[in-house]
Amino acid sequence: MDDTLLVVVGPTASGKTELAVRLAEALDGEIIGADSVQIYRHFDVGSGKPTPEQLCRAPHHLVDVLDPLDAMDAAAWTERADAAVADIKARGKRPIVCGGTFLWVKALLYGLAPAPPADNAIRERHRSQVAREGRAALHRALATVDPETSTRLSPNDFVRVSRALEVFELTGIPMSHWQHQHGFRQPRYRARLMGVRHARDALDQRIRQRVEQMLGAGWIAEVRQLLDSGYVHARAMRSVGYRQIADALGGDHAAADPPGLSDAIYRATRVFARRQRTWLRDQAVQWLDPKSAASAMPHTWL
Repeated sequence: MDDTLLVVVGPTASGKTELAVRLAEALDGEIIGADSVQIYRHFDVGSGKPTPEQLCRAPHHLVDVLDPLDAMDAAAWTERADAAVADIKARGKRPIVCGGTFLWVKALLYGLAPAPPADNAIRERHRSQVAREGRAALHRALATVDPETSTRLSPNDFVRVSRALEVFELTGIPMSHWQHQHGFRQPRYRARLMGVRHARDALDQRIRQRVEQMLGAGWIAEVRQLLDSGYVHARAMRSVGYRQIADALGGDHAAADPPGLSDAIYRATRVFARRQRTWLRDQAVQWLDPKSAASAMPHTWL
């Protein structure tokens, strides 16, 4: 059996799941999810989880397996993904990683830069600062001690901004220095990255259609239920789309559908897709055109 680990990547709405399912069908494979929202139960409509039909066509791992309040980071996910890869191979199947959380993909393929463990007291202090002064204040604090990392991170990305600042506060060494030292040069797996490349306008149209489909499928009602169930502070609630809906609903979870919400989610998703494309620019990805990805036999790609 070919020991190359297949990894399906691409910006949101590009068709990663269907491509991975087609590969799994052709290669007797099983899919390992690399998505920081799909891994949580109850975050269904807005995360783009595999449909029931896709789940029937190919077994999936690390999708819908955690409670929304469970902690999960790149290191913990990599440990679970390593176990899934080993299990799938032991049964004579082909593991196929699929997802848009590229930090997790990078951690699986190259490992993580050594850095101190999380400090809950520091993180709570950062949360308090954000509550008082806003996320931009925390981002400015990071820029003073690690300008390189701050330029990579959005001020709204509280989790990563907090982590980078936490690393400096614990060690006096910027996160960027830890990463340069690590270099991400020694691969842990022989891997082949694949994805579907759409023209920019076509991808924007797919994003718009996806947002409308999700809203039509009950995304707002799903967020209301999550908020009513006590998941307001769940990490996945800060993801694109869920954050916009939760913010629009505010404290009134039963409020009518907020005006302008579709446009707000669309704009945020386009920004997210742009960041994903930036990361992928530096990766050796085998890009398929949409027509081939949808109609050609998968063995012709390999």
